[in-house]
Amino acid sequence: MRRRAGLALAGVAALAWGEWLNWRWSRVLVGNGVGASEAVVVLGYRNPQATANLINRWRVRAGIRSIAADGAHGTRVIFSGGAVGGCGAAEAQLMADYAKSVLKFDGTVLLEDQSATTWENITNVIPLLENVDRIKIASQPAHALKARAYLRRQRPDLAERLVRADDYRPGEWMAVKPLLALYGLWTLRGLKADERKVSLYSL
Repeated sequence: MRRRAGLALAGVAALAWGEWLNWRWSRVLVGNGVGASEAVVVLGYRNPQATANLINRWRVRAGIRSIAADGAHGTRVIFSGGAVGGCGAAEAQLMADYAKSVLKFDGTVLLEDQSATTWENITNVIPLLENVDRIKIASQPAHALKARAYLRRQRPDLAERLVRADDYRPGEWMAVKPLLALYGLWTLRGLKADERKVSLYSL
């Protein structure tokens, strides 16, 4: 009985830890950007099939729900990702097809279809971000934080316009959040101390 109780407690603790870390990452390197125009950058994930895979479908949904309530048609959604999964189609195109055909999104869509890494994602979308007031990056929280840190390194002036995307929700992906947290800690190991601070605007 004690062993069962201990295992149950450890499981609850792992879920809470994963939830907390993902919540925290979603609030790092973001501000309270103001202005009328915004861009939502949706980062692609390796996609070896001819249609958007599970992770890319979720990222598209997170990106679309990140659009400000009053800006559905004034927001540009930028799908970013090249053909790195072996199917011949760019991740950006597969995500855009899913957004339009399945989610019936009819807003402004831009494609960046050359990137093979997160660093390249950011490098290649920068020209599409120059004239917007608010920038949101949608992905799993750790990956989105990594991308925000890369934007800060490449273009600190644009990074000042970063605001939170709606890519963290309590309880969503809860069962796998401990695994996402472990993977996130590994992928974020290169971030500097000042790239890990939670923004006061997002608390």
